[in-house]
Amino acid sequence: MSGQLKEVRSRIKSVQSTQQITKAMKMVSAAKLRRAQDAIIQMRPYAQKLQEMLSNIVSNSEAGTGMALATERPVEKVLMIVITSDRGLAGAFNANVIKMTKATIAEKYAEQYKKGNLTVWGIGKKGMEFFIKNNYKTNDSFRDIFLHLNFENVQKAAQAARTAFINKEFDVVELVYSQFKNAATQKFVVERFLPIPKVEGKAGAAKADFIYDPSKEILISELMPKILNTQLFKAVLDSNASEHGARMTAMDKASENANEMLRSLKISYNRARQATITTELTEIVSGAAALQG
Repeated sequence: MSGQLKEVRSRIKSVQSTQQITKAMKMVSAAKLRRAQDAIIQMRPYAQKLQEMLSNIVSNSEAGTGMALATERPVEKVLMIVITSDRGLAGAFNANVIKMTKATIAEKYAEQYKKGNLTVWGIGKKGMEFFIKNNYKTNDSFRDIFLHLNFENVQKAAQAARTAFINKEFDVVELVYSQFKNAATQKFVVERFLPIPKVEGKAGAAKADFIYDPSKEILISELMPKILNTQLFKAVLDSNASEHGARMTAMDKASENANEMLRSLKISYNRARQATITTELTEIVSGAAALQG
């Protein structure tokens, strides 16, 4: 019986140590989430307005000078830019991004994948590890962006994607990432990065009418790359905030589960201890009775 008590005590200490770690990780994630949430909340309205303006310009422009990034081509070669995290312990966050990527490939690009014409660029180590392990065609040049998350590093990835598209290395570029809603909620999405999507017209909707100064061609050639840089940076910030929110929620749940486990173990410990005491008392009483006899 003493061996059972020792085992339960050992398990209680182990669970308490784990709970201390999960609580600490929750606090760290909460602090990081506040900064990441502030960054994406400030960035999102600006990025959305730029994307709306860019889509309107593309929709109202004829193919020509400066419109190479909006040129639709038959889709033979595909690039998927998949944004995950560098670390785990964030619940199903990384798994859901990977699941969304696989579903998109199966639904839209199965033929290109079978031909070996689909490439994955991973931002974040977890996604990159999965796709390399599962023999996808990959490029890990931008895997470590989260080690030094800033606009300049994300801009390099956007520039590389633009150059590859213009050089016809890829006919379409898709972003797969998690949009941040709140600490407990993320929305996993696939967004067209290139060619720049046009605004889908609605019945009776008026087209935006822009006045260009300087010329339209100069503005388009200057604006398009800058807006695309911003779009990718927004997606990375969204994913960063989502990761910290998911990890904070996962660690909070883990701490709650540890409490439940501790409660159960303490009940088991008390029962075993009571049984031990009862057995010892019985032995004492039996021994005394035998001496008196």
